[in-house]
Amino acid sequence: MTDNSNPVKRKLLPLSVSTFPKLINNNHIYVDKTRYIYNLLVQGGAFFLSRPRRFGKSLLVSILKEIFQGNKELFKGYWIYDQIDWEKYPVLHLDFQGIDYKSLGLDKALTNVLNGIAGEHGIECRGDSIAERFGDLIRKLAGNKPIVILIDEYDKPITDYIENLEKAEENREKLKNFYSVLKSRQENISFLFMTGVSRFSRLSVFSDLNHLVDITFHKDYVQLLGYTQEEIELYFAEYIEEYIREYAGQVPGYSREQLFQKLKEYYNGYSWDGETFVYNPISIMNFFYHRKFKSFWFATGTPTFLAHMARVKGIDVKAWEELEVTEQFFDKFDIADINTSLLLFQTGYLTIKKHEGETYVLSYPNREVENAFLYNLVEEFSGTGQDVSGNLIWAIKESLENKDVEGFIGKMKAFLASIPYTLVEGEVEKYYHLVFYLVLKPLIRKVSPEHFSNRGRMDMVVETEKYLYIFEFKMGSARKALKQINDRAYYEQYLGQKKEIILVGIGFSKGKRNISDYSQARVPGKDEVV
Repeated sequence: MTDNSNPVKRKLLPLSVSTFPKLINNNHIYVDKTRYIYNLLVQGGAFFLSRPRRFGKSLLVSILKEIFQGNKELFKGYWIYDQIDWEKYPVLHLDFQGIDYKSLGLDKALTNVLNGIAGEHGIECRGDSIAERFGDLIRKLAGNKPIVILIDEYDKPITDYIENLEKAEENREKLKNFYSVLKSRQENISFLFMTGVSRFSRLSVFSDLNHLVDITFHKDYVQLLGYTQEEIELYFAEYIEEYIREYAGQVPGYSREQLFQKLKEYYNGYSWDGETFVYNPISIMNFFYHRKFKSFWFATGTPTFLAHMARVKGIDVKAWEELEVTEQFFDKFDIADINTSLLLFQTGYLTIKKHEGETYVLSYPNREVENAFLYNLVEEFSGTGQDVSGNLIWAIKESLENKDVEGFIGKMKAFLASIPYTLVEGEVEKYYHLVFYLVLKPLIRKVSPEHFSNRGRMDMVVETEKYLYIFEFKMGSARKALKQINDRAYYEQYLGQKKEIILVGIGFSKGKRNISDYSQARVPGKDEVV
């Protein structure tokens, strides 16, 4: 048993540990969230929490399991240690990440799990359906004392088949019947806690569970998962100092402030109330382990499907930078009619940035997620892999940073030429406008598509460290595009900046499916040569 009384003491990074006993006994870091867990225990009842995958839900369920099994010594040194009576309860734990429904089918897989739990307790569960066997198991486990039920990733047999609607619907209906037992057997259940990615509507999986309290957006639990900056500074103190010492050898004077500014940009930004923001746990732990900024959380198959859906449906992906929705938006997850934006929110690619009254503003949580997802969209909309597009995109970025407009146009033409003609759908100008945005946004932070001025809407504004580019796109005539910039004086709002302003009109050829020509000019009345 390790001494947890000093949370600052150097401990190991729990990169792939999701069970509490293993985490504690092997001297891994645990960011103490037991104060929030205590509130759940005091309230009692039935709860549901939605969070993205790899955000700590399984560890939370494991902690609840150890608490209800009375394993007090695991919590020595943590807040909850002397706050509860540590009464033991029978615990029924279902983890859908470990249930082999893909090869066995959901009925057979659940039957095996229920039989296995029954065998561990020396009982036998009977019934003609999985729902009946589940109910019989609950009744027999309870005996004279209500039990605790913990269900992790309740929706995985549905969301895993998001591209196979027939199978998803089949599993949804089975799970609906299965979970309905939790309501009919309330007298046998002391505490119920369920986690998942999606919040299916009341008319779907949870139609019979009207006693289930959804704490996904509850203000008391917005910090239950994820790390605040204060928690990172406390629990990862030695790892922080180690990184600063190592990096200061390359960049003298590198400070904690600089580190946290970049950590916040890359990995912070998740919120379920628009006020409290947390870091992604898996990204933070991997950052301190690898000691470099990379996309650690993004490794999942969902974005490929979402990127494909965005292109096929003709969704304006630029809207995801700032998407306004109402409260009803979050309660309409329907597997038969998927809302792409809602699915992005459920899976963690969008989060709540602001909340005022009934209005919520969604956006990418941070740079890690935004860049990785935009690269995925580039691949989908261009038909090229990152091995092809990656190097070219970096070269495009360098051209703009060096005010090499001719080189920028040449490289963009090469990129556009690699796009299969079958992908160029709808309005050609609009399509290439989107491709420009997807190429530039991941590497140049200040890219504003369809930016408004007092005289109209400019197609794109791009800011590098030294230069500010105003782009206008037209089918056919680049000079006409440039004339629009000057006639409407799109540059006026930027005249007070020290950056050199470069005006660029770009013409597209529908026949060639590429840039036909471009024109650039100086800002009227300015001395710089463009």
